[in-house]
Amino acid sequence: MKNESTGSISPDNLTDWAQVRAMKDEDIHHDADSPKTTIDDWEGAVMKVAGREVGTVRTRGRQKIPPKVQLSLRISPDVVEFFRATGDGWQTRMDDALREWVEQHKAA
Repeated sequence: MKNESTGSISPDNLTDWAQVRAMKDEDIHHDADSPKTTIDDWEGAVMKVAGREVGTVRTRGRQKIPPKVQLSLRISPDVVEFFRATGDGWQTRMDDALREWVEQHKAA
């Protein structure tokens, strides 16, 4: 049997995952044997599956520039198709094109 977030369930794995998922942070007991961790504790950690390295943990710092606004926007299919066809980074290029239009049309 396969559990989508915790891997294979075996007779040795007796963890009640439903109970774990229902826990809140304040329900977790922290002591010298299981201290609360910080983001810095995870920097450079290695993820393994069945003893094989599958990746490293990377943390993000603060945004250097203000984050962009996420919104739902209707755009003509041919316009979206054009930008998507330019490959990875197409949304940034679309943002750049809109920014250029705004700069050209600002009231002087």
